[in-house]
Amino acid sequence: MKIILASNSPRRRELMAGLGVDFDVKVIPGIEETYPADMPINLIAQHLAMQKFLPYQIGLDDDTVVITADTIVVVDDKVLGKPSDRTEAVEMLRLISGRTHQVITGVCIGRSFIQHAFSVSTDVTFKELTDDEIDYYVDNYKPFDKAGAYGIQEWIGYIGVTGINGSYFNVMGLPVQRIYDELVKLGIV
Repeated sequence: MKIILASNSPRRRELMAGLGVDFDVKVIPGIEETYPADMPINLIAQHLAMQKFLPYQIGLDDDTVVITADTIVVVDDKVLGKPSDRTEAVEMLRLISGRTHQVITGVCIGRSFIQHAFSVSTDVTFKELTDDEIDYYVDNYKPFDKAGAYGIQEWIGYIGVTGINGSYFNVMGLPVQRIYDELVKLGIV
């Protein structure tokens, strides 16, 4: 069985490689990432992962599996995606400072004739971050490609995260333990 990870994320590639399974990376550019405004928050990441899978399904061989994923950060029932600029990144970090938020990653494991989707949620607690800490992180790490404007594996995670309930790897962007279990259940590995 051939496995394709459909992601540009170097973190997702690193995490997938840690499973010890052979896979290729293939990315179809320009896939729209939208969801209905009234969609329950707990379904958004899974919906986006399924939406990312659909362009791959056309012409897919029966012996090929595609894995897509999408991660969101949720605080006060507000979805934080990737910040568009420095100002938005600072705002997001101020919003999660001194609080607990949820990181939800949706995953779709699909073949030509079936899709299997799920999501994994992790609670992350940050200490109260100072403006200097936020500015330093945003200016030096430029977290514009990360949901919630942070990478837990970077400096801000080292100095800011005081608690985590759930999968650390999910917060990095790919719940690899659950993916491995699902691949085993589906008879893929």
